[in-house]
Amino acid sequence: MFPPGDAPLHDATAAYGARREEWWADLVGSFVLRDTDLPLVRGFVGPLSVVVTGGAGQLAGPLGAASRLGLHVAAVEIVVRDVDDPVGNVRRIDAAARDADLDVPLFIELPGPATAAWLAAADEVAACDHRLKLRLGHVDHDLVPDSATVAAWIDAALDRETAFKATAGLHRAVRHDPEGGGMHGFLNVAAATTALWDGGSVEDAAAVLEQRDGAALAADLADGGVAAARRWFTSFGSCSVLEPRDDLIALGLLPHRKDA
Repeated sequence: MFPPGDAPLHDATAAYGARREEWWADLVGSFVLRDTDLPLVRGFVGPLSVVVTGGAGQLAGPLGAASRLGLHVAAVEIVVRDVDDPVGNVRRIDAAARDADLDVPLFIELPGPATAAWLAAADEVAACDHRLKLRLGHVDHDLVPDSATVAAWIDAALDRETAFKATAGLHRAVRHDPEGGGMHGFLNVAAATTALWDGGSVEDAAAVLEQRDGAALAADLADGGVAAARRWFTSFGSCSVLEPRDDLIALGLLPHRKDA
């Protein structure tokens, strides 16, 4: 339902439900929707990741609505909006989460490059035992973060032993260059995470994020690399499920069928 997919809500929920019967259903995690969409999915079966569209003060309301509607909220996502005081904003989000008795993972998105203020806010996210959300894409290609920025974000998450999810533009496994600019690949992110965890530098990770050889990435991850990465890089949001699946099959990282 998010750009660039922009699918109608009914079509998106129907497609999600249909995938429950597929052999690759375990690859699909929570259904991501905005908090304002919760009243429209009464009766939905499956885990939801709720994107809070407002500030910290808007966190409790949607959770209460989901509870009344009998919906299963598996995670909550929220963005820091106060760029002048990101640390204070994270503290307000944490206070709101505690007031709401939030008992599911909370992913906090910190906009901008890994400046001193960004890193201080990441410290607060880690101190509050929440998780980071990294936005790796944008409908405007000029606003897609470069590999050096993404590598610094991942390095900061690992330095704080903080799990993270990624979102936007990650429907393909390998970095590619559509018209308008480069787009990150989710395998690149996994490989960069492993490289950093194994002691590589931010520059090493940035080079991995630039890698366009899918076979080389697959080989690097085949020998335990995926498990190492997934400890921290827990999931990614995508408007497409079939494209990631097909890329994994093509690279030999996923069998054609579950019983293969």
